[in-house]
Amino acid sequence: MAIEFFKRLLRVSAPAEVQQDDARAAIAAVLVMAARADGEYGAEERAVVDQVLEARFGLDAAGAQALRAKGEDAELESIDIYQFTKTIRTAIAIEDRIAIIEALWAVVLADGSRDPNEDSLMRQLVDRLGLSPMDSALARQKVQGGGSIQA
Repeated sequence: MAIEFFKRLLRVSAPAEVQQDDARAAIAAVLVMAARADGEYGAEERAVVDQVLEARFGLDAAGAQALRAKGEDAELESIDIYQFTKTIRTAIAIEDRIAIIEALWAVVLADGSRDPNEDSLMRQLVDRLGLSPMDSALARQKVQGGGSIQA
């Protein structure tokens, strides 16, 4: 299953070629990647990932957990973030990518602390999604200020 997913991601070159399920799985994978960046993957972070997936895709709790599990599998089998960010950048408008960065910050900050590995991953994700450090800073401030998770 994950092998076919990766093959499809590597072949994508235009928005029309991105399958909806692949874009969803790519978003779930980067959320999981952000949650695991500090070496801890606790219940708080999983809950935030589920909340983001529920809000973004209109899923119920079981659907969000299933999509998170798909993202966990994809993240474990990946060698880097390129295939995920390429899919997201191809399929998702820039305004929605900013919302994804907000969701990523919500996941990173869910445990109440920031780790240098999380900061490094966030810089890479922001750059690969075609966004600026200012976009990231504003997204982080919004999340820290209690903004809602839209992803």
